[in-house]
Amino acid sequence: MTINIIELEGMEFHSRHGCLENERKEGNFFTVDFRGETDFSKAAESDSLSDTADYGKIYDITAKEMDTPSNLLENVAGRIVKAVKKEFPQFSSITVRVSKRNPPVAGKTGWSRVTITDSDK
Repeated sequence: MTINIIELEGMEFHSRHGCLENERKEGNFFTVDFRGETDFSKAAESDSLSDTADYGKIYDITAKEMDTPSNLLENVAGRIVKAVKKEFPQFSSITVRVSKRNPPVAGKTGWSRVTITDSDK
């Protein structure tokens, strides 16, 4: 089996994830990166969207999950993985990274991030 990779990097959202009241009220900027492994050799030959995982649908799934507030980035990333896997069970591996800009910590930092990988390997 040939393993091929579909990626969507740098999807940007303004969402209301976080444990603090201000994070839920004001929201913050987030970036989501998606990586999925599957065999799309049939699509490489057919040139048909029906023979591959539609990354437009992957974006829509991600946007829907980013619109649902969570306390933890782990929960957001896990929900995205689960929802994409449900829509596209042909993925042998899915990795989702959710990054929060300027997280509320006691010092200067650009991002906080979590990465979840679900793999059949």
